[in-house]
Amino acid sequence: MTAYHPTRRSILKTAGGLTAATALGAGGVLAAAPTAAAVGDGFGLHIVDRNESDHRMWYYRFRTDAIGWDPGVNVLLPDDYHHSGRRYPVLYLLHGGLEDFITFDAHHNIRGLTAGKGLIVVMPDGGPAGWYSNPVTTNVGPRNWEHFHMAQLLPWVEANFRTYAEYDGRAVSGFSMGGFGALKYTAKYYGHFASVSAHSGPASLRGSGGAVTHWANLSSAAVELGGGTVYGVPWDEARVTADNPVQRIESYRHKRIFLVAGTTPEDIQGYANEIVVLETQREFRSHLDRAGIPHESHEVGGGHHVRPHLLERDINGVIARLRKA
Repeated sequence: MTAYHPTRRSILKTAGGLTAATALGAGGVLAAAPTAAAVGDGFGLHIVDRNESDHRMWYYRFRTDAIGWDPGVNVLLPDDYHHSGRRYPVLYLLHGGLEDFITFDAHHNIRGLTAGKGLIVVMPDGGPAGWYSNPVTTNVGPRNWEHFHMAQLLPWVEANFRTYAEYDGRAVSGFSMGGFGALKYTAKYYGHFASVSAHSGPASLRGSGGAVTHWANLSSAAVELGGGTVYGVPWDEARVTADNPVQRIESYRHKRIFLVAGTTPEDIQGYANEIVVLETQREFRSHLDRAGIPHESHEVGGGHHVRPHLLERDINGVIARLRKA
């Protein structure tokens, strides 16, 4: 990558997604009264907006000291949630850079891919370049996405929806920056997720000359932190190590692991994204192989984007792995 000198525009694009962030909000008329689920606040979260009028897709926006603005969350419920009385496994689905909590609904047919299936899907904001982290420095107020997701949102979901609040009841998956976040959360919070998936998500912070750590710092400085950085300049080496999937290989043992990377990017944008993704996933897989940890991986043609058939395969694999509704 030494021949490539990123412009601000390319930095914004390589933050983890090819589509500019969709406007925040869910639209529609708010539900007239609270429903049985999601009543009240808690876990450091205060509900400032909500919409529970759709049969399946419920929307919330929270005020939290962890984030300097009010992040949104979509919760996609199974078709029979309201009358079954059953509990369900949960998939936390994390968006890429320059995307937001409605991306999988707006662009990737998440409703269709989960129709008739016993699975709750939680899709939270993660910032345009938050990297699912608590940053080393910020000039725009708090952007502690890791704290918001793991210490606040996850227990709030389990207190307010009929989930299995246990290891075999949770999976995490994501695209690009969100794929990295899924790998990171699975390793750092060992007992939380029985399945992890990365769709074009980088899997090594130090590989490829530290390209992903530089990528995280540049993109977060440009669009998330007002010149601050996720990992610091110079890097906070202990934090890089703690977040680095390839340095936490034993944390993936006995888990379902699903990886996707493209092999034929066609332009400099594809190079900046997918070639690094491919190299770091290969490094990660080599460590898994040496440790005797099974995984499912797919190297497929094309660049940096979500592949619908593999997202569907992933969702079916999540359902097969987790405790059944």
